[in-house]
Amino acid sequence: MKFLKFCIVGFSGMVVDFGFTWLCKEKFKWNKYVSNSIGFVLAATNNYIWNRWWTFQSDNANIPIEYGKFLVISVIGLGLNNLVIYLLHEKLKLNFYFAKLIAIGVVTVWNFVMNYRFTF
Repeated sequence: MKFLKFCIVGFSGMVVDFGFTWLCKEKFKWNKYVSNSIGFVLAATNNYIWNRWWTFQSDNANIPIEYGKFLVISVIGLGLNNLVIYLLHEKLKLNFYFAKLIAIGVVTVWNFVMNYRFTF
């Protein structure tokens, strides 16, 4: 059940991620990796709030430490995310957004396992 909730929260994060990535890349004409990173960080913050409250129902009073753990795991996930996008988009010439979708799937598994074990 926790993984299902994590995926639902992740879907909301994906909307935030894609929305801000698209806005920064297509409208502001920023670098695609900078745009991807902005979308990813905003989605990670969204996901922390919802996962803390709904998925894991954390009652840890030390929110800065818990959020810090979540962000460290997310930053490592961001590196994995950008690596998968780089390999699929730059090397295999797949569509950027399709590569991003695959990267999100890979990072979802990483984030769930690591947050389940170490954050919450």
